[in-house]
Amino acid sequence: MPLTESEIKDLEGKAHQIRKDIVEVTGWAGGAHIGGALSIVEILVILYFKYLNIDPKQPGLETRDRFVLSKGHGGVGYAPVLARKGYFEFELLKEFNKFKSPFGMHLDGNKVKGVDVSTGSLGHGLPMAVGLALGARAQKKSWLTYCILGDGECNEGSVWEAAMAASHFKVRNLITFVDRNRLMIDGTTEQIMGIEPFADKWKAFGWIVKEVDGHSFRDLSAAIEYARTEDKAPVVIIANTVKGKGVDFMENEVKWHYGGLDSDLIEKAKSSIDRMYGF
Repeated sequence: MPLTESEIKDLEGKAHQIRKDIVEVTGWAGGAHIGGALSIVEILVILYFKYLNIDPKQPGLETRDRFVLSKGHGGVGYAPVLARKGYFEFELLKEFNKFKSPFGMHLDGNKVKGVDVSTGSLGHGLPMAVGLALGARAQKKSWLTYCILGDGECNEGSVWEAAMAASHFKVRNLITFVDRNRLMIDGTTEQIMGIEPFADKWKAFGWIVKEVDGHSFRDLSAAIEYARTEDKAPVVIIANTVKGKGVDFMENEVKWHYGGLDSDLIEKAKSSIDRMYGF
């Protein structure tokens, strides 16, 4: 069903909070992959607060949906979502990426409640997500697997091996997103190693492609609803996003792939986020 206006307002409120949380945690950590975390906020929020069948009180529940953040460096965005969902106290993130903290830059599934798969080395997430989905099918389980890739990550050959396997084995209980923010650590995706025509590549590998505004809850919801009922082929949702979304001095700036924030920049970033949401 389409999102109601009330649901959209609630999701936008959560996205507003998560963006400010990302800024806060980046400040506590001394630095983080903030640009690509800000670009996936809407995807994370709509999954965790609308679609994922999960229970924070029972993180190991066998019937839960599984989630794989293949672009594991987005952990500074993922961790606040898990905290706000109720897996652990937000204040624990004051130790994010500190010595002996369970919260590393790339979240560890053996240490952080709610994390199904440890990721970090790019190109590994989609292969694991395909395996999870095949495992559910083999066991005749109804839970779904969701995966978020980075667009620069799609330079990795293992992504396309997994894509080929998903198509060949008709893995229809897997929903994949690509954070298409067009920037990677050293420059634009098309300068470093072009991936266009991107949608055509996925289609050639046997996937159904939905291209959406990755910051629109309506667009994301429509694509997810379609993917959840599609029974012919795996679906990839190419989410067109802005790296650093919400922080005006970070948007579309490659230097903010990774960065630190002092107290002045934290306040400047939070003010920019508030303005985006009309505050």
